Amino acid sequence: MSVFSHKNPPTDPSQSDDTDKVEEAHTEHPLTEIVRLSIIAILIVIPIRMFVAQPFIVSGASMDNTFASGQYLIVDQVSYYFDDPSRGDVIVFRYPRDPSKFFIKRIIGVPGDTIEIENSTVTITNESNLVGLTLDEPYIKSMAPAPTFSETLGEREYFVMGDNRDQSSDSRSWGVLQEERIIGRAFIRLFPPTKLDYLPGAIEATEDSNGPQS
Repeated sequence: MSVFSHKNPPTDPSQSDDTDKVEEAHTEHPLTEIVRLSIIAILIVIPIRMFVAQPFIVSGASMDNTFASGQYLIVDQVSYYFDDPSRGDVIVFRYPRDPSKFFIKRIIGVPGDTIEIENSTVTITNESNLVGLTLDEPYIKSMAPAPTFSETLGEREYFVMGDNRDQSSDSRSWGVLQEERIIGRAFIRLFPPTKLDYLPGAIEATEDSNGPQS
C-alpha cells in the first residue's frame, strides 16, 4: 500500500488534517510546577541515597592522616550487595552503641579471624594463617603500646580501627561490628578539591607465604 497521496491538498482550512497541530500548553501556577518538580526530585534522590550512594562529612581525628575533619565523601552502598567487606576497606557504619551516629573506620578483621594486639602490633590468625600474620599497616598515624588484646570474630562480624589509633573509639573499646550496621565503603573524596580521590584510603592486598596480607 502506498503511503503517498496524489490528491491536491484541501484549500478549505476546515477540511485540513489536524494531526500535526500543536496547541499552546495551559500555563500552570508557578507553585504547582515547583511542587511537581520537588516531588520528582524526591522520588529520584531518596532511592539513590538509600540504596546507591550517600554523602558524608568527616568529623574528628580518628582517621588522620588518611582523612581529615571536614572532608566530603561519597559512600558506595552497592558493592557490598555483591561482595563481602574486605580487610583494609575504609567503611562508614552506624555506631553500635548509638545507631543515630555514623563512624568511619578501617576493617582490620573479617569473619573467622582472631585478632591479637600486643604493644602496637596487630596479628591475624585464621584458617589461611594458622601461625599468625602480622599486618603491615603503613596508613597508621600513631599507635601507642597497649596491654595484650584478643578477639575472635564469628559470622557477619568485623573488627574495625581508626588509622589514628591513639585518638580512635573503635572495636578495641566497644566490641565487634555487625555486618548489618555497615553503610558502605568510602568511594570518592570530593572536597577539598586538592584531595579529590577515588577509593580514598584504599590499600592493595599482597600475598606472602602465610597468605593474604593487607
